[in-house]
Amino acid sequence: MSAAVLGVTGCGATAPTEPSTGVGTDAGFPLTFENCDLEVTVEHAPQRAVSLNQSATEILIALGLEDRVAGTSYEVDPVSDDMAEAYGSIPLLTDGILKHETLLQGEPDFVISSYASFFTAENAGERAELQELGVPTYLSEFDCTYHEAVAGGATFEMLFDEIETIAEIFGVPDAGDEVVAAQRAAIDEGLEIAQQIDGTPKLVWFYSTAASAATPSVAGPGGLPQTVTEMLGAENLFSDAATKWPEVSWDEIAVRDPDVIVLGDLTRGYPGDTAAEKIEFLKSDPLTSTMEAVVNDRFITVPGQYMDPSIHSVQALPTVAQGLVDLAVR
Repeated sequence: MSAAVLGVTGCGATAPTEPSTGVGTDAGFPLTFENCDLEVTVEHAPQRAVSLNQSATEILIALGLEDRVAGTSYEVDPVSDDMAEAYGSIPLLTDGILKHETLLQGEPDFVISSYASFFTAENAGERAELQELGVPTYLSEFDCTYHEAVAGGATFEMLFDEIETIAEIFGVPDAGDEVVAAQRAAIDEGLEIAQQIDGTPKLVWFYSTAASAATPSVAGPGGLPQTVTEMLGAENLFSDAATKWPEVSWDEIAVRDPDVIVLGDLTRGYPGDTAAEKIEFLKSDPLTSTMEAVVNDRFITVPGQYMDPSIHSVQALPTVAQGLVDLAVR
């Protein structure tokens, strides 16, 4: 069982293996665990879960649980081909952020989110409020406090623990083991490619812009981009920032002089979100167009979902590793 699980009361020490989409038994339940400083008890394996965002939904699908998801929301990325059919079978409760009343209309017996900002009174409702209504919740340990760096740094082991914990909650631990094994294989692939990287390339991870391209949001410490950078033997030029996604200035980026800019290719539809728009700005702006990384087209493009914790995050390691090898930066 994941380290996140504090204790189990009931018929057994762990939740039993069962068909991932079946109703199953109540062996191993009630299940009590601590999650983001909240003690949660799940009386039975959830059968009508609602996920508040796409990456949470995709973890459930990877575990084979789509038949137990009563609804989802906040779908902002293209769904991969291997998940498209399962994802399409889940009701989309809203295109945007799910609100409290709409959530309750879905009659959930469990609610899961990757983002703390969705568990607020203005959105789906606070976790304590939902718990009082008899609806247990799970919040990704990567975002217990919105945008705050994860203490000790975000790691892929945290992601694997999260997958295994969710598998325990739904009573499908074997499925959790299988998903984590596949994730570890992607990590191994990335580390093997990384052996070909020379020197210590200096990176800036350009995620998005705030009000304009003049205020970019980049990867700081305490997030998975920092972990990927370290695993590749590279340097994140904003590892000294106060948050995991600081807003900085292009003047500061130019002074720090990155060898490579990793571009988040976001598909949520905000201005300047795509990698193509980012490159267009970088090449046309009087300051950024003079940066060595821009002049020499030293860009590595990754989907936005590689930069946030998700079932796809591990792919950042082989993708960025191969990009650095291809660019042959030292």
